[in-house]
Amino acid sequence: MSSLYLITPRAIDLAVFPAELDAALAAVPVASLLIAPEGVSEMVLQRIAEVLTPIGQRHGAAVLVAGDSRAAGRAKADGIHVASGVADLKTAVAAFQPQRIVGAGNLKTRHDAMEAAEANADYVLFGMIEAPETPDVHPKTLELAEWWAPVFQVPCVALAGSDLASVDVLAATGVDFVALRDAVWSDPRGPAAALTEAARRIAESAPETVA
Repeated sequence: MSSLYLITPRAIDLAVFPAELDAALAAVPVASLLIAPEGVSEMVLQRIAEVLTPIGQRHGAAVLVAGDSRAAGRAKADGIHVASGVADLKTAVAAFQPQRIVGAGNLKTRHDAMEAAEANADYVLFGMIEAPETPDVHPKTLELAEWWAPVFQVPCVALAGSDLASVDVLAATGVDFVALRDAVWSDPRGPAAALTEAARRIAESAPETVA
């Protein structure tokens, strides 16, 4: 059954967001938290990571920082998410593994995904986390998830859409992790309620296993 992989909002206000994150992570188990604010300096990213990392870790989530190895290291995060190509991925693998997790993103083709796996990424993520989200899973994300999940040993993360109903189709593929962003943070009921619903949808949509 898939686990939850939570991505932070694009904009983070440290005056209010840490408490919101703490409440969300207390609602249901989240396997991984990706700290990925947009348009911030390295110094600001490091500060955000230093505040959010212990919150995620306290709730049992593996905390990753997008694209900045120094911020990840200084914040004592569990790893880094690399979306800038296979060369940077290999550099991160050499620097971080086996002590920390190195994930690969921005994988647009099957070839990209296999290259990332060959470079020893700890997981591959399908879906463009920096792109505006649509309600449904992007067709390419679904296609790659359906191809990867039943065949490859390297874990797969697939990005759901902004509508929580999109969780169903991804969970049914058997992906290791369903990634959520806007569907959680824009839910009018609050992120805790959104994550609770997402966990329920995953459990109800998981493919049946043969004993």
